[in-house]
Amino acid sequence: MPLDGLTLGLVARELDAALTGGRVNKIIQPERDEIILTIRNGGANRQLLLSATANCARAHLTTTHKNNPLEPPALCMLMRKHITGGRVTGIRALEADRILEIEIEHFDELGDRVKKRLICEFMGKHSNLIFVGGDGRIIDSARRVNELISSVREVLPGLRYELPPAHGKIPYDRVEADALYEAMHGMNGPLHRLIAQCVSGMSSQTARELAFRAAGSEDAHSDEIDLRAACESVAESLKRLPERLAPAILLDEDGAPVDAVAFPYLSRASLRSEPYPTISEALDAFYRSRDMAERIKQKSAALHRTLKKNVERCERKLALQNEALLGSQRMEEYRLKGELLTANLHLAQKGAKACEVPNYYEEGMPMITVELDEKLSPGQNAQKYFKLYQKARNAQTLAAEQIEKTTAELDYLEGQLDNLEKCQEEAELSELREELEKLGYVKANRSRRQMKQLPPSKPMRFTAPSGRTILVGKNNLQNDKLTGTAQPNEVWLHAKDMPGSHVIIVGEAPDDETILYAARLAALYSKGKAGSRVPVDYTLRRYVKKPGGAKPGFVIYTNQHTLYVEPAREAAEM
Repeated sequence: MPLDGLTLGLVARELDAALTGGRVNKIIQPERDEIILTIRNGGANRQLLLSATANCARAHLTTTHKNNPLEPPALCMLMRKHITGGRVTGIRALEADRILEIEIEHFDELGDRVKKRLICEFMGKHSNLIFVGGDGRIIDSARRVNELISSVREVLPGLRYELPPAHGKIPYDRVEADALYEAMHGMNGPLHRLIAQCVSGMSSQTARELAFRAAGSEDAHSDEIDLRAACESVAESLKRLPERLAPAILLDEDGAPVDAVAFPYLSRASLRSEPYPTISEALDAFYRSRDMAERIKQKSAALHRTLKKNVERCERKLALQNEALLGSQRMEEYRLKGELLTANLHLAQKGAKACEVPNYYEEGMPMITVELDEKLSPGQNAQKYFKLYQKARNAQTLAAEQIEKTTAELDYLEGQLDNLEKCQEEAELSELREELEKLGYVKANRSRRQMKQLPPSKPMRFTAPSGRTILVGKNNLQNDKLTGTAQPNEVWLHAKDMPGSHVIIVGEAPDDETILYAARLAALYSKGKAGSRVPVDYTLRRYVKKPGGAKPGFVIYTNQHTLYVEPAREAAEM
């Protein structure tokens, strides 16, 4: 849903009807650019979410519960001090633009009645939440804007709040056909662009819908239509819009939400719609998963960079170790030349660059050439070969050990990258980060200690065609817990020789169809998910062991069978 001035005006009407007269009971600021007010009105508590996130700026009632920092940000503490216990006296959209004003009345320290305002500016990357006192001066804001950031308009505590510069357009709620025609007359271009240029509060999407309603096409050009008739249609559509409200979420052919709308969009009639009683409910449902995904993406970016950096380090290290191992393959050559030279010292002359000696180890004793150091005696040259042999032998043993350790570390890091992609909740991301902190890959984040303890994350739950429950871990902590608590005779599955989730089929003796479905889930939640024939091992939980001192998520198993399956990309978490 484009939260343009028109849509925000509809949201403001809805919020004003639901919250005016209500008491502000609680204020939290879970994110720097997000505030949630709990307002009690009509015998019920309502949560008003105000977000200034660049690509998800919005205002609506929500049922989503979010964790609050133990140490609230300055803006949150100031708002608690000034308006907790206050009454909402009005919610309105300003200047037919993307600005929402929430007016709250309370008693100050002297017992005088004072009105303060929370002004929400929803303007893309310039979105902001600004708390304004009764004297019209800014108390604080989610984003402080100084002269270095904007030379046009500063937003700082103590300054008088000023509305953003006006654009001189016709307010969407006061559009008359004649005035609109006069504004457009002489302009040339697509009708939707002219509407957006002349009417305030118009996003491109809304302008395209109005153009579709007026001319039958989103891309109708001003030269190809009766402009006056089109202006009359636009004015009529805007006037009748409040009575056409039909909040809904639009779904694509796969049933995935693509947008939320406040009224029917005829230009998008091909999309299936899921109706909601209010705009707030539609917005809340639409943004719930999208907002969380965006937050997780932002918060996981640093972890992703750290993991990629360590993966690249391990790959470089492994290449050097393999090179060292390859060099050690001359070990037997050094031993042979040292022994043959020792047995034939009389054939080597001091100062010679090489000598030929018979090879007693081959049939017919063919002559082989032994390179010599001119500065050394024949005996010293023989000792040099034995030293090279010992050094190569030690390097071979050490390189093999190092390669094994580096390969194990690389597998672990790639598994964590795979786990990071599965994170859908903050608890899962927090668990993954905590694990990396304990192993020294990530420095402890002090700000995390200020957050309330998140409840443990839970594995994904699926239902097989047979009705059996299948559990799939999302990270190493879940994998360890899932495998550790499973019953001995339950079936355990994992993608073969690659990072992936632990999978448990709940209950004993599942049928072949259920095992196949679980194997496809194991393939889907593994590094091989892009393949078409992924090997998946399965065995009874009793045959799965965790070695002492092993990294989280690592196990060994026996008595396994292997299936080659296509990942269950159609599967949906229950």
